[in-house]
Amino acid sequence: MDYNQALEYIYGTAKFGSKLGLDSIKGLLGRLGNPQNDFKYIHVGGTNGKGSVTAMIAHILKAGGYKTGMFISPSLENFTERIQVDLEEMPREDLPGFTFEVKIRADEMVNAGLPHPTEFEIATAICLLYFSRRKVDIAVVEVGLGGRLDATNVVEDPLLSVITSIGYDHVNILGTTLKEIAFEKAGIIKAGRPVVSYPQLPEAARVIRRTSKEKDAALYEVSPEQISTIKSNLDGNIFDFRYKGAEYKNLELNLLGEYQQLNAAVALTAIEVAKEQGLEVSDGAIRDGLYKTKWPGRLEVVSRDPITIIDGAHNASGAEAFSRAIRGYFIDKKIVVLMGVLRDKDADSMVKSICPLSDQVVITRPDYPRAMDVYVLAEKASKYCDHITIEPDIEKAIDKGIEVAGFNGVMLVCGSLYLAGAARRYILGCRLPS
Repeated sequence: MDYNQALEYIYGTAKFGSKLGLDSIKGLLGRLGNPQNDFKYIHVGGTNGKGSVTAMIAHILKAGGYKTGMFISPSLENFTERIQVDLEEMPREDLPGFTFEVKIRADEMVNAGLPHPTEFEIATAICLLYFSRRKVDIAVVEVGLGGRLDATNVVEDPLLSVITSIGYDHVNILGTTLKEIAFEKAGIIKAGRPVVSYPQLPEAARVIRRTSKEKDAALYEVSPEQISTIKSNLDGNIFDFRYKGAEYKNLELNLLGEYQQLNAAVALTAIEVAKEQGLEVSDGAIRDGLYKTKWPGRLEVVSRDPITIIDGAHNASGAEAFSRAIRGYFIDKKIVVLMGVLRDKDADSMVKSICPLSDQVVITRPDYPRAMDVYVLAEKASKYCDHITIEPDIEKAIDKGIEVAGFNGVMLVCGSLYLAGAARRYILGCRLPS
């Protein structure tokens, strides 16, 4: 098995569907020797911001001298982005061996009359086995979907759990109300283990508080009052953060968007709670890790000729946060929106937030089977912008957007992580940031 054959096998398991539940992943990991028990585990769930928070925590832990695993999903450009040790992607030459080992155990399950593990369960098993073999000290693991029945929820005794902003996404699976969605997200809270929560809307906050109380889990709720903004612009964020009696002055975060300060507060609170659990992390490591945090494809400036920003937000609340950030950055700039979404997303809410920003919208199609028809999306966008161009080919759409934006304009690439990844590859391959 080589790298391409490994990917073919992993992606080929998509035919077994996406089935939530822990029986299959437990069976698979049990056959692999339960590698998830070989290191400390910080579990991060939520609707928006969980990737950013995962990245911040991992960067701080690495800066603190811990051998740190990080599991994220989905990948932006390459599968191996999902699995990192000390912020280095799993080497391509390592993927075939780990994949083959997991495949053998998956085949054993099928031969025993059990369902074949899903694509995400296979990826999760590869990741946890890799972390075990690399002897990481601690892994920061992002939930794939939901929480309660997600394959990453197999660990019963995490160091702590973290829940980021909860909003509406995957409503056909997780529920149509915030209460139902929060119930699934709160499923990562474990008995007697602390949990850190973003400042949630009341309906979601009540569920998290009730679940924490039922499981005797100490709950640490982040508050906007813990933050004092000093600066937030296209160069990043500078802010103060307070936790109990401690105060961190002039923290620097290079991720864009003032909303990232709240995500940083969640990550910093998680680090403080981890310190209370016995981890040793210096103030210098906290500052250094936060400053060095990178999270590609999320409000990322990839070119300044014209200013080109890529963002993978793909639900209503993410699109609204993106729109607020853009409105704060650009006044009297010509803005071109390049947009493509998946058909199972709330496109109506997304275009309502983003398209009014633009002088012209270019509609394209993410390279993914569930991509929304460009003409359907264009009709939705036309309610908020008079100038719509349809170009299904992503590279041609980008070229068109750059042409329309001109030297002094702004191009926003948004609507889907699948679009963000493809656009990032093309733009950075053709036009390096000036």
